[in-house]
Amino acid sequence: MTPTATSSTWTLSPDRCFDPDPTQRSLARELYASISGLPLICPHGHVDPLLLADPDTRFPSPADLFIVPDHYVFRMLFSQGVQMEDLGITTRDGRPVERDGRAVWRRFAEHFALFAGTPTGLWLKAELIELFGVRERPGRDTTDRLYDQIEARLRERDFTPRALFKRFNIEVFSTTDAATDDLEPHSRLRAEGWTAVRPTLRPDGVTNLATPGWRSNLDRLSQVSGISVVDYASFIRALEQRRQTFKDLGAFATDHAALSPRAEKLARSEADAIVARALRGTSEPDDAERFTAHMLHEQARMAAEDGLVMQLHVGSYRNHNPAVFDRFGPDMGADIPLTTEWTRNLQPLLAEFGSDPRFRLILFCLDESTFSREMAPLAGHYPAVFLGPPWWFYDSVSGMERYLEAVVETAGVYNLAGFNDDTRAFASIAARHDVWRRVVSNWLAGKVARGLLDEDDGFTLAHQLAYDCPKRAYRWP
Repeated sequence: MTPTATSSTWTLSPDRCFDPDPTQRSLARELYASISGLPLICPHGHVDPLLLADPDTRFPSPADLFIVPDHYVFRMLFSQGVQMEDLGITTRDGRPVERDGRAVWRRFAEHFALFAGTPTGLWLKAELIELFGVRERPGRDTTDRLYDQIEARLRERDFTPRALFKRFNIEVFSTTDAATDDLEPHSRLRAEGWTAVRPTLRPDGVTNLATPGWRSNLDRLSQVSGISVVDYASFIRALEQRRQTFKDLGAFATDHAALSPRAEKLARSEADAIVARALRGTSEPDDAERFTAHMLHEQARMAAEDGLVMQLHVGSYRNHNPAVFDRFGPDMGADIPLTTEWTRNLQPLLAEFGSDPRFRLILFCLDESTFSREMAPLAGHYPAVFLGPPWWFYDSVSGMERYLEAVVETAGVYNLAGFNDDTRAFASIAARHDVWRRVVSNWLAGKVARGLLDEDDGFTLAHQLAYDCPKRAYRWP
């Protein structure tokens, strides 16, 4: 049985993430105070735009806010034997799942001790205390009281998604949307004047030939683009049409996921043949890998032409657990990091576009051994390359510290993309940005205390990492 800790009062340390050395801590407090109130730039995330499209939308229950959408949460519970069906996670095959939000919350609260020492635990604690006024640690003895307290708040107008959006002080907010999405929620938002919410194009479902359901995705691409995709040429035209549609709705970026950053331009005849085989259902074993590499290069060409910033998330063995994928689908917490090689794989793309002032490429990786060896040198040389923040497993206090130590000496601060929360769990947005701002403040304070930075530079760079870097990297005005 999982142990649970209890306490009569549950509080957050105002000095969390700060070094215990009094000199460094004092300056970290000052640096943090100078940036804590800045607006949030959220250029990459996975929150459903439907949450914001209707002004009257409410979160159905605490479980639907904290647990069901957040694979950081249910991943940990699953690792300790809690079945995902019992956490309200919808199945692909229609098998019944727990629909009682209170029952889901109880399972979460009874296992809350599992999150001790994790970034998820830090975010959850901040959300519960600062957002909902919770003063008791979740546990078996408190579960129903906390559920009732949070549920009552969610019925208030100040706790709708739109109200929280404003409370979080979000300046711009990007969702991630497939090339086959009709973007109807974004159309509604834009018509209403909610221009701070932007779509981001994620074309992997049609550019990766190995995607389950690729052929049906292509049919949907034909439908939403108005271009019948019958060969490689029409496929490219349909993608370019979708890019323009996304831009018309305010998009400033695309996002691409791949096992490897290999980018290699194929001869037109080879690309034609690969697509023709895929359409016939006769693909050869290496077609998907070669076509993905070709499409990374081709989409860099498109990005240079239309100005959309290209994000590249590399090195995740996605859906590692086939049983979870078969029952629940993708993005269910079973992504595992892979070793990544950037220097040779990305060279053909950067040779053509890396110095093009029209092109912007933001790199994300799960192999932190490449941070100082490859990624920082690439960003420290090519004008087009920026480094994304620590992603997935490194979106943590220690991960951020290691990242900053690894990349800044070579790439500097001005070649970084700042921070993005990359979340599906709406309530965690502000908490995750707050952790970044605290870690940045503490890291810079340490450099000032050691005489490696002037104090004025510390304040300047804190502002850069909290606000200016993401605006510059994503070309947000």
